[in-house]
Amino acid sequence: MAAEPDIAQPDQPASGLNRRKFLIGGGALGGLALAWAIWPRSYEPNVAATENEQIFGAFLKISEDGQVTVVVPQSEMGQGVYTVLPQILADELGADWRTVAVEPAPINSLYSNIPLAEQWAESLMPAGSKKLTENAAVQWIAQNVAVREQFMVTADSTSIPAFAASFRDAGAAARVLLTKAAAERWDVPWEACTVENGMIANGEKSLRFGALVREAANQNLPDPVPLRTAGAGSLIGQDVPRLDLPSKLDGSANFAGDVRLPDMVYAAIRQGPIGETRLKSFNRAGAGKITGFIDVVEGDQWIAAVATNWWAANRALDKMSPIFETRGFMADSERIDGFLQKALDDGPGTRFLSRGETSGLFTEENLVRARYHANAALHAPIETRTATAEYKDGGLELWMATQAPVAAVQAAARALNIQQDRVTLYPMLSGGSFDRNLDNDIAAQIALIARKMGRPVQLMWSRAEDLMHDHFRAPSQARLDAAMAKGGRVEALQIKIAAPPSGREQVKRLFDGLGNAEAMRSSIGDADSKAVEGLDIPYDIANLTVDHHSAFVGVPTGNWRSNAHSSNVFYLESFIDELAAKAGIEPLSFRMQMMNNAPRLARCLTSVAAMAGWDGGLDRSGQGMACHSMRGGHIAIIASASRGGSGLEVRRISASVDIGRIIHPDIARQQIEGGIVFGLAMALGSATRFEKGLPKVRRLRDLSLPRLAEIPPIQIEFVRSEEESAGYEELGVPAVAPAIANALFSATGARLRQLPLFGEIS
Repeated sequence: MAAEPDIAQPDQPASGLNRRKFLIGGGALGGLALAWAIWPRSYEPNVAATENEQIFGAFLKISEDGQVTVVVPQSEMGQGVYTVLPQILADELGADWRTVAVEPAPINSLYSNIPLAEQWAESLMPAGSKKLTENAAVQWIAQNVAVREQFMVTADSTSIPAFAASFRDAGAAARVLLTKAAAERWDVPWEACTVENGMIANGEKSLRFGALVREAANQNLPDPVPLRTAGAGSLIGQDVPRLDLPSKLDGSANFAGDVRLPDMVYAAIRQGPIGETRLKSFNRAGAGKITGFIDVVEGDQWIAAVATNWWAANRALDKMSPIFETRGFMADSERIDGFLQKALDDGPGTRFLSRGETSGLFTEENLVRARYHANAALHAPIETRTATAEYKDGGLELWMATQAPVAAVQAAARALNIQQDRVTLYPMLSGGSFDRNLDNDIAAQIALIARKMGRPVQLMWSRAEDLMHDHFRAPSQARLDAAMAKGGRVEALQIKIAAPPSGREQVKRLFDGLGNAEAMRSSIGDADSKAVEGLDIPYDIANLTVDHHSAFVGVPTGNWRSNAHSSNVFYLESFIDELAAKAGIEPLSFRMQMMNNAPRLARCLTSVAAMAGWDGGLDRSGQGMACHSMRGGHIAIIASASRGGSGLEVRRISASVDIGRIIHPDIARQQIEGGIVFGLAMALGSATRFEKGLPKVRRLRDLSLPRLAEIPPIQIEFVRSEEESAGYEELGVPAVAPAIANALFSATGARLRQLPLFGEIS
């Protein structure tokens, strides 16, 4: 007789927040209110400007020759944020796009990412606390403390939702000030003037922005500042040229590895296995045989060689043969699998989602159960971790790409034991990231190396170092139980996820400055809402529970493109397909009968079915579907796939996407298409197993990534919508793997329940 699924135990008491950023004083809200009363509540822009430039708030400056420079506080990683946010501002300003430039923002509380702070604060709340959206007090804490703590972070597709309104307001304010300056010259009402393509006009009279900047700075703003009504000249919805593209095409764009300073030297690094590791010994004499070798710099858990070029530094490390000693647990995939299974079957769970009542609804006759597994996944961006620094006069200048600039500065300052204001960060373009640049170990390393050398140094991690010392997407296991009534209706669904508390661990590394081992150790047993991301079930199932079973896995985990959505949606959408097969209902109809509360996602499903010529996935057709909603966006995917003697063949991927109002259609398409390719790579590889404290993957070719010839035709259609613009940078990823798995089930009758789909990587 099938056992009834166990119900998660009541929410476990969690260690209270002891972090100054989220709770101040023993009385929480009372202590916070008292402390907040004496905190600064207004901040001034600190944008740098030349003599012929006028600053208009924190996001904009305009020069007397008419150049409009937009200040962007988010990291450009290829996702187009250096174009989309300026496009919003320039449209509201009425600027000529040919005059628009962009520069990274300095560190300032005005650039705090409030929506992201709210999301991350939720993962730090004690188990059993209400969600932020249901707890106004906690939301207030997140908003205000994020500003006070300069929460400048690029992550979780929040750039547009977090800053679109601010950029539009900034453009509107500058437009009104410029218009009032022109109207004052002409002695006409400012409301009677028009603004278009960088010109203020009234009848036959017209002036360019640059001629008015000094006078505009002395004008007063009305309350409220009027916004423009979209018209024929609107930049929104147009494929304006990307601002970062010309320099990337001609090679003039600067990444951290492109920085060249007088008397600069180069460093390579070796780090020991994951865990409680220390550098034990090395053969310095061996390095002396390498032409160009200069010196060695030792850290607690790493060793760096410095030379006149990077290749010499890396060869010197080979000759030194450093030996590391690791105490305690050393990561091993067999043991990790065991920890996850034990947590799933025997460990206490924390309930993050509950509706209806599942108890007593499962019987031997109606129970459908499946278990799924996902290996740890790597980021593997094209650019490995790279930073350049110079230490002089007790201060540090630092050039690096980072998604968390304040945390990077703090890491460097902490390593050198100097004040944070003694570190000057120059944010660089990022050669990809997928959230790899949220971690700032390299900032501390380069700071120590630069101080020891007393001259500019550029540190670049080798590909092997970058892969072996990643902060991985968490390995996880899932158990899904459904109670199915006659006719195929799902009466109850229980989902249990065993995974480490990646969100808490990430934040402890990022903001508390804890090392990998400390962050993992201090998070043992914590519940984490980020572990169950992607399981806000869109289906109309009356009785539902989602539980996180916290597990120690012994490897550092953190953000990865789409985070736990990537694995959890694979579990959910594959299982939905299993239920459809069990009920004898074709997958589209099975989903649509449960879409009463998700009309936008339902529309995506019907649209993609028409686009792809959906045939029901029957009779070994090799078609499979999956859908998902995340961060305000919605996507449905149909994949056509088969498996033959040469392996998996994905013949076509079709997607219908609803991301609300689209600002830049081409960038939106690029990001959805790139996300789909990323999801395909996740289905085939991108993962690693572990042995003796290190991942088994050491080279890109070990990742089983799809080659260009293996990328199928990708068809994308956007649903026309006037809803608020959603964050879409990660939306394309999660539904791809389950769509392919479901297509393979259609083609072969075999159900694949692991990521990557074809088992162990390396």
